[in-house]
Amino acid sequence: MNLFKRFFSYYKPHMGLFMLDTVVAIISSVLSVLFPLLTNYLLNGPLKEGNVRMMAIIFIVMFAVYVFQAVSTYIRIRWGHFLGVRIENEMRQDLFDHLQDLSFSYFDKTKTGSIMSRITNDLFQIAEIAHHGPEDFIISTLTIFVSYIFMFSISVPLALISFIPLPLMLFYGIFFGHKLKVRNREVRKTIADVNVDAENSIQGIREVKSFAQEEFQKKKFSKSNTKLKTSREGMYVEMANYQTGIGFMRELYYLVTVVGGSVLIYFGLSDVSTLITFTLFVSVVLSPVDRLINFTEQLQQGIASFERFVEVMDTEPSIKDFEGAEDIEVGKGEVSFSNVSFSYDSGEGNVLDHLDFTIKGGENVALVGESGAGKTTIVNLLSRFYEPTEGRILIDGVDIKNVTQSSLHKAIGFVQQNVFLFDASIRENLRYGKGSASDEELWEALEMANLGDFVRSLPDGLDTEVGERGTRLSGGQRQRLSIARVFLKNPPIIVFDEATSSLDTESEASIQDAFSRVAKGRTAIVIAHRLSTIVGCDRIFVLDKGRIAEEGTHESLLNKNGIYRRLYARTADSI
Repeated sequence: MNLFKRFFSYYKPHMGLFMLDTVVAIISSVLSVLFPLLTNYLLNGPLKEGNVRMMAIIFIVMFAVYVFQAVSTYIRIRWGHFLGVRIENEMRQDLFDHLQDLSFSYFDKTKTGSIMSRITNDLFQIAEIAHHGPEDFIISTLTIFVSYIFMFSISVPLALISFIPLPLMLFYGIFFGHKLKVRNREVRKTIADVNVDAENSIQGIREVKSFAQEEFQKKKFSKSNTKLKTSREGMYVEMANYQTGIGFMRELYYLVTVVGGSVLIYFGLSDVSTLITFTLFVSVVLSPVDRLINFTEQLQQGIASFERFVEVMDTEPSIKDFEGAEDIEVGKGEVSFSNVSFSYDSGEGNVLDHLDFTIKGGENVALVGESGAGKTTIVNLLSRFYEPTEGRILIDGVDIKNVTQSSLHKAIGFVQQNVFLFDASIRENLRYGKGSASDEELWEALEMANLGDFVRSLPDGLDTEVGERGTRLSGGQRQRLSIARVFLKNPPIIVFDEATSSLDTESEASIQDAFSRVAKGRTAIVIAHRLSTIVGCDRIFVLDKGRIAEEGTHESLLNKNGIYRRLYARTADSI
């Protein structure tokens, strides 16, 4: 019941549209049964009596009924769909807003495709039931009910006879209609699989050819393509069963009514005008029967979609601002980890194990170690993307649990190895760092990032589109654009996360120079695989199995002849 209550709460802001759609649906139901009644009156009254004037009035009334029905249909189609679209729009905004508030842990466990399906497909199904559900149910039940009231008032025997096929039609339609819908869903799923295989192969065509895997990709695609063929053939089998059966029963409905009426006429229990009237009523009843069949399946889909919507909306962020949390005001930018332990999964060992260290304000510090040592985990915890299982993290002596996440994130700037750029212009991507930045500020940031000359050389300058994920720029250009974006953000703490590990030496030198400018006067944390890039850092922390194994300057760590020296020798050999 709570589910339906939550669903109908979305009608409240649009109650006017809902009432309009409901009233028009009721009017449409009443109007649909008037034509057979008027026909019955015409055949048994004015036509028998030869009353031409009354016949003309009835014809005018019939025409007026069709006009009013056309108007009600227009209102239902237009404003009824507006109702569905507006409810869908509000749900989509609520869902998107909620997703923005969820913690990283949710996205770690949930596939992007699943989230997108909820935003698009599920909400479309909800919008359809929001509009068509009440309308179809009201029109169908009211039309059938009112029709049979009049049919029983005209001829009880013929009404009973004509009613015989209805339950059978409803059962057959609901049963086989559901099977057809299931097949349709299977087809949509296999189409998605085919699209994924094709997309992966096309996007990875360089890898496919460089590894000579063309035949493997062909076989893989053939498998999903054959599955799609089989699914579609199965769907058409169910479609044939459904449409043939429903078509047969629709004709059977007419046949039962005509045969029953003819028998009654033969025995003098009815007349031709009654049979004609009932034949017209049959055509009136058939449409709402179809609506009811569709409604039952649509309701199931709508409920399932709304349950998935509610599932996301009821997911609480694993990390929330504590009551009374205040915005952090970073002064020196001192960062301290006090007895910090962390595990991504409670069933596995700690990534960080009772970690203790302090980075002084304005200090340039590097984190190094083998993959999995916990380097990136440290900066993720610093930004409170995850919560430590034990210990405290402080900035300028303030526990970050006691500050708002928004202010904390504003205080930290990230330059990452895999830079994400939005499919927009250079200007828009830069302004993600500072939305109110002027063009002068944008150019200053580009100069700081050694990217000014390149952007000036582009025909569209700042308005140049970077492509999806920045594919129209080189790796080094993306990195420098990211640095310019951080410069505009102007955070007191900067994290440089393995940002040059996949670049050539020239690009790396340019980015190192840009980073040095941006990091000046700020607390900087550098994570690097190429240890040659961190020789100038004030201090280097060497992580091993979630703990600080060594600490010192580049020279002092080399002299220790320990883990750092081995790591440095290995990276030096790989250059």
